[in-house]
Amino acid sequence: MLSMREMPESERPRERLLAFGAENLSTYELLAIIIGSGSHGISAIEVAKALISGTNDLTDLKDKTVHELRQIRGMGEAKAIQVIAALELGKRVLNIHSNGLRIHTAADVFHLMKNDLVDLKQEVLYAIYLDLKTQIIAKRLVFVGGLNQSLIHPREVFKYAVKHSAYQIILVHNHPSGDPTPSEQDINVTKRFIEVGILMQIQVVDHVVIARNGFVSIVERLT
Repeated sequence: MLSMREMPESERPRERLLAFGAENLSTYELLAIIIGSGSHGISAIEVAKALISGTNDLTDLKDKTVHELRQIRGMGEAKAIQVIAALELGKRVLNIHSNGLRIHTAADVFHLMKNDLVDLKQEVLYAIYLDLKTQIIAKRLVFVGGLNQSLIHPREVFKYAVKHSAYQIILVHNHPSGDPTPSEQDINVTKRFIEVGILMQIQVVDHVVIARNGFVSIVERLT
């Protein structure tokens, strides 16, 4: 395959971005720009295509380590670091833009949090803090590990609610198994948090379980 310099200008990713905008480039073209140049007889475009070959989407790529990326022909340590850094920046931009969004349904929670949760190998619990108009004030990782009622304490969730002057809280956790069906432990933890919320006058409006196969609202199942 031709190197970037040997390609017609109209086909080079950088020139195409200038002419048509980043939104009109393919994923491999954007990755080729980040990679910058090829090596050892392979172009940046070929390296980029190899990066996404066999992946379902970029969520698969973001979990790769530097060592794993270096196994791809043409990817050295510096290029691997550039790709990981770019993906992390994109993730942080999405997190910044989530503040101020309104949450109306469990589906909204799923779309907001799925990229953070569906590929994790262990359970984690997030709390989303909302104002009176259901706008997101903040979201925080508050617990890592299975939702054992004897281990997780409401203070970790509600101290941030007080700090952010939140009016409502939505709990979100993942099931690495891929099945979002709540366990009895999940339901008991939800009931406990709802009771504490009533005492604190900070409403726990939902607890959403997210998995690769979908999501479930525990509060909807309780009503």
